[in-house]
Amino acid sequence: MLEIERKFLVTSAAFKEVAQKATRITQGYLSTDPERTVRVRIKGEKGFLTIKGKSNDSGTTRVEVEEEIAVDKAQTLLSLCLPGVIDKTRYEYTAGNHTWEIDEFYGDNEGLTIAEIELNAEEEDFTTPEWVGSEVTGDNKYYNSQLSENPFKNW
Repeated sequence: MLEIERKFLVTSAAFKEVAQKATRITQGYLSTDPERTVRVRIKGEKGFLTIKGKSNDSGTTRVEVEEEIAVDKAQTLLSLCLPGVIDKTRYEYTAGNHTWEIDEFYGDNEGLTIAEIELNAEEEDFTTPEWVGSEVTGDNKYYNSQLSENPFKNW
């Protein structure tokens, strides 16, 4: 399955006023190899194991395979992850036919908020909310796998 997404910095907390959902997420990485990242995530009350391939040149498209796993298995796998577990709240906001996912980071990434939108095609049009700022699609330092290794506090 291909994932096509674009990432943007968030300019204000105004998204919290319009968000329809908020979920706490803890995630770690078993591999941060750019050719294939392996992520373990606990999202709310569910566990997930995700493998992502290398992004294309624009940074918008890559293979992603995700499976739900039992939370106790996810907790066990998190204990095996590389240092730098990510802690964040994901807010969801629907605009038109798209859902924006806005991640507000904590811990070593406190102060960083990123909005992502998944698309059906790289050039697909979408509505941009007023709190969406500069695009950072393809900038590796904003990938969660890289934030686990080089957190925002170190920039």
